[in-house]
Amino acid sequence: MNGQPKLFDDTAQLLLPYDLMEYKNDFIGKELADTYLKQFISEVPWQQQKVMMYDKEVWTPRLTAWFSDVPLRKDDKRTPMPLTPELSTIKQMVENYTGMEFNGVLLNYYRDHKDSVAWHSDKDTIPGLKTEIASISLGEARHFDFRNKQNHHQQYSIQLQHGSLLLMKGDLQQYWEHRIAKSNIPMKGRINMTFRKIIT
Repeated sequence: MNGQPKLFDDTAQLLLPYDLMEYKNDFIGKELADTYLKQFISEVPWQQQKVMMYDKEVWTPRLTAWFSDVPLRKDDKRTPMPLTPELSTIKQMVENYTGMEFNGVLLNYYRDHKDSVAWHSDKDTIPGLKTEIASISLGEARHFDFRNKQNHHQQYSIQLQHGSLLLMKGDLQQYWEHRIAKSNIPMKGRINMTFRKIIT
């Protein structure tokens, strides 16, 4: 946590501008979220990617899967897969709630406390333009940290709960970056689904 302040107080009031983020803690009910978590862990054809880091290829510390009818990025090696009925149902729920349209969803599977994603901003949707990404969390609650790109001392954190929805929008990806850090505390699995609109 590094002592960064929470994004929300006890009444879930947004501390950053509302046009950058929205959070709904119980977007998917616990029983249904439990069902989706077990099904996705066992049935999704998970892949582990290699990325360049410090001039060498390393395995990403998480598993992923991309569901869409278009590639995530031009250089992405994952083969797009058609949305399953369950993912289509969740996508419709997200679109009905947000009033936005999405044409793909990236699934990340954090198997335990050792899995993570480093500081980054999502640049694979509409480069240079405002970007909307709807993030659904299933499983173990993990801290979602984000910081200002120009001032790393300006950091915030929110614990993403089982069944929650975090909507990232506006200029967030342009001026902020985010991560899921490793933890020293043993944790069970977590799946994150980020619904995106890819323009080809």
